[in-house]
Amino acid sequence: MHTSRRTLLAFIGASLVAGPVIASQTAGAAPTPKAGGLDDPAKKEIAMKIVCSAENSDLNWKDYYRYCEDIGDGRGYTAGIIGFCSGTGDMLDLVELYTERKPDNVLAKYLPALREVDGTDSHEGLDPGYKPDWEEAAEDPEFQKAQNDERDRVYFNPAVKQGKADGIGVLGQFAYYDAIVMHGDGGDSTSFRNIRKRALSSAKPPAQGGDEVTYLDAFLDARVWAMKQEEAHEDTSRVDTAQRVFLRKGNLNLNTPLEWKVYGDPYRIG
Repeated sequence: MHTSRRTLLAFIGASLVAGPVIASQTAGAAPTPKAGGLDDPAKKEIAMKIVCSAENSDLNWKDYYRYCEDIGDGRGYTAGIIGFCSGTGDMLDLVELYTERKPDNVLAKYLPALREVDGTDSHEGLDPGYKPDWEEAAEDPEFQKAQNDERDRVYFNPAVKQGKADGIGVLGQFAYYDAIVMHGDGGDSTSFRNIRKRALSSAKPPAQGGDEVTYLDAFLDARVWAMKQEEAHEDTSRVDTAQRVFLRKGNLNLNTPLEWKVYGDPYRIG
């Protein structure tokens, strides 16, 4: 897996994601145009594959429920379909959800340790059993469902909701989703909300009377700026040779076939 992870937020809370961003839309803005949805099942499947190409150099995103390793980025263990991290709070939220639904699961015993290491890269209380136990848990459909549900709650649904509020279509909603996956939505300058704020300083989204292509160009410019602030994100090909390619072709609905490159590797969805 490439080290394209979210900005570390020791205080991260999933509840931060949706509300404050949407509330920042200009008061009195024009009614939001009806935007197509990345939440359409076929479009969502495309989104999962494109993100997986950037995060795992693969399109088979469902193979990564069992993924678990420390990639040396200061966020502890990175695991699962969206790269939940032991150092950023979202892994803890996931294991808490799984345990709430299935108290006797193999990961429940690690909850005290996960609470202790949150905000750090420490493995204290997790090694040596955490990785093999995660892989065992990943065979459980209940844990797979928990991963899906947390991905949607923390990352996917807020991105789609904000995209629809801004009046942008499937490609724009995907650009939002990919940004939240990488950068999180905290208060730091490279978080999703501040990438969006940077874009809004130079272009208006359709919901505010702007042109969609112009606005998405501004958003991707702001995203590239944010990526370049961290050494781990300095390769901006997931924007330059993927999202920007779709935008230049006017494919605002992410219609197939899709062809793109990430880190120089070519991908295609027919």
